[in-house]
Amino acid sequence: MPSRQKADPDVVRIGTRASELALRQARLVENALLARGIRSELVTFKTTGDKKLDQPLTEIGAKGLFTRELEVALSKDKIDCAVHSLKDLPTDMPEGLEVVAQLEREDPRDVLVVNRATGAENLDDLPAGSRVGTSSLRRRAQLLARRPDLDVVELRGNVPTRLGKVETGQVHAAILAAAGLIRLEVQQRITMFLDPPDWLPAAGQGAIAIQIRSDDSRIRDIVLPLNHEMTSITTRAERAFLAALEGGCQVPIGAIVMDLGDGPTLYGMLADLSGRHIVRGSRRLDPTQPESTGEALASEIRSRGGSSMLVELRQLSKLPAPQPE
Repeated sequence: MPSRQKADPDVVRIGTRASELALRQARLVENALLARGIRSELVTFKTTGDKKLDQPLTEIGAKGLFTRELEVALSKDKIDCAVHSLKDLPTDMPEGLEVVAQLEREDPRDVLVVNRATGAENLDDLPAGSRVGTSSLRRRAQLLARRPDLDVVELRGNVPTRLGKVETGQVHAAILAAAGLIRLEVQQRITMFLDPPDWLPAAGQGAIAIQIRSDDSRIRDIVLPLNHEMTSITTRAERAFLAALEGGCQVPIGAIVMDLGDGPTLYGMLADLSGRHIVRGSRRLDPTQPESTGEALASEIRSRGGSSMLVELRQLSKLPAPQPE
């Protein structure tokens, strides 16, 4: 249930999850609106993913674990817009809802956080058998591909909780998103950045999305000026790649647009759960048709063994959803 109801029709009701990180992200939107003279209030929700902390995500396994409650409230006009971590949003959005703006993207990379007692300064330094926590299939696959001698374990909870589990030694290390640590102002905990294209983040990682009802022209006019064009273009390519592989949150897929000197390029990968088989590819970004870039790269990945890999992945009972930041 939301924590507040609408009191003033001139105040924009912003829906957000109640975690510390989600609130910080929503306040970025709140402050951006205030800078334009528009008042708003935050309406908080606990999502299914927030409530079922005693279950591994592999057992929950549904889409929209961290977005559905907000989207239902938005559809029912209980809030005027919803603020999400873009990577948590399924690519198949409910009818009548759309993302109309994204704030400028924070660092999209994954990072390694290590318990100081290990003495490790990077991923290669971790002793064999070290417990590394993550609930992301994508992170798990890439980690096992690089260090099959590590013990990859389930790690639930919000960012402070996961950091605490590293600090107390419940796990020797964890893989997290740089953006979350930066926004929580705990970037000093980062031991190592995991750099693309060798290590790929989730599609849209680091971006904050503002979702509205498609027919709400008033809120559209209010929110649209907050959109960062390049963030929108690059994440549209990444999410089109994800959607074209029909991956959603069920398979290990990574994607990012970055410029290594030859112009913006979309890098993508599809892996099996063990990390033993990874298909990678890249394609120059067409900024006028970013979705076409993502779809073309997905087609290439499929033709190079990705299609059979997807078939095998879908035969493996219920597959897990990703851990939010």
